[in-house]
Amino acid sequence: MTTAPAEDQRRLLEVQALDTRVQQLAHKRTALPALARVTEVESQLADLHTALVTSRTAVNDLRRELTKAENDVEQVRARATRDQARLDSGAVGAKDAQALVNELESLARRQNGLEEIELEIMERLEAHEDALAKLDEANAKVLAAQAEAATERDAAFAEIDTEVSAVQAKRVGAVEGIDPGLVKLYDKLRGQLGGLGAAAFRGRRCEGCRLEMNPTDAQRIRTAAPDEVITCEECDRILVRSVETKPVD
Repeated sequence: MTTAPAEDQRRLLEVQALDTRVQQLAHKRTALPALARVTEVESQLADLHTALVTSRTAVNDLRRELTKAENDVEQVRARATRDQARLDSGAVGAKDAQALVNELESLARRQNGLEEIELEIMERLEAHEDALAKLDEANAKVLAAQAEAATERDAAFAEIDTEVSAVQAKRVGAVEGIDPGLVKLYDKLRGQLGGLGAAAFRGRRCEGCRLEMNPTDAQRIRTAAPDEVITCEECDRILVRSVETKPVD
């Protein structure tokens, strides 16, 4: 199309302002500080998860190792108790008694060695359990921070979405009654030109591309018929003449 009522062309700037506001809100939604915080705490949680898995595995391995060491000590103690009972009973001969004495001495050395191993494992386990407790505490704090950031993000999303709905409702009213062909052209250009389909023409400058025209072209645009739809030769946007952009609430 090449013509549309001059008033309809002027009303495009209000529609454009509303469309621009929706774009701004969409960008704001993707650039919320809370989103960065959510991403940050999620990264921390991922690191903590890896550390927790490693720490829990180490603790569980040491607990199994300690159980085995305790069983080994208990077996040696039980054997020593039986040998001592036989020796104390006096029901064994001198040769067997000497063998029991020798075995008891060997078992005592074995028990001492096993108890040292058991103690060393207990010390290692205690250190790993302390480390695991600290990791669990850190994880709980980061989970709380994640919940707080998510709540902040969701509240900001809700606020933005409410404003978007309000602006979109205004847009419906603003576009009502405008020449359908003009609206179709505007929407087409807006889709092709980064969301800006119409711009004011002030002085010799297109407010879309911010370029000034030479005096001859500017005069031609100013003197064109009011209902002629003119597009900028530089940026292809619809030029709206002799208007001031209506502010958007």
